[in-house]
Amino acid sequence: MGAAQASAHFERAAESDVEQLMRWFPDAASTRAWGGPFFRHPFDDASFREDLRWGRMASFALRSDAGELLAFGQCYERYGRMNLARLAVSPAQRGRGLGRRFIATLMDAARSELSLDEFSLFVYRDNHPALRCYSSLGFRPADYPEGAPLAGEAIYMLRRADAVGT
Repeated sequence: MGAAQASAHFERAAESDVEQLMRWFPDAASTRAWGGPFFRHPFDDASFREDLRWGRMASFALRSDAGELLAFGQCYERYGRMNLARLAVSPAQRGRGLGRRFIATLMDAARSELSLDEFSLFVYRDNHPALRCYSSLGFRPADYPEGAPLAGEAIYMLRRADAVGT
C-alpha cells in the first residue's frame, strides 16, 4: 500500500473536492462512463455541480493527509435499495486496490444514511476494472429495473447489506 493510501481518510465530500473531481474527466467518454448518460460534457462548474446533484445527494471522499482527493462516491435510495453512484478513483491512484477499500467504507456510510437491506449500482458492461472490483465486494448481476436508462449497455448489480466480506 502506498503512502497516500496508508494515510488516507474517509469523510463527507467538501466543496474543494468538486474542482479536483472535474479534472478527472477530460472527455465525453470518461464523463459518461462515470456520470451516466445524462451527465453533460463539456461541462462548466455550474453544470457539473448540477449534474452531480451537489448538496442534494450524500457525497463522500477519500483523501490524503495532504488534502488530495483520492476517491469519490455518492449514495442515495433508488428502487428501495442503497444505490452507490458516481464512484471514481483518482486517475493517478487507479489499479492499487483503493477503489475496493473506498467502496467498502462507502457502504458502511450508506448503511448509516439509509438503513436498507441491499446495495445496488449500475456499471457499463465494458468497464471491466469496475466489474472486477464490484464482484470482489460481493455484488452480483440482477434483473435490470424496468424503465431504468442504459438497458443493454449497463449491468445492474446487487449485494445484501448484511453480507460478510467487505
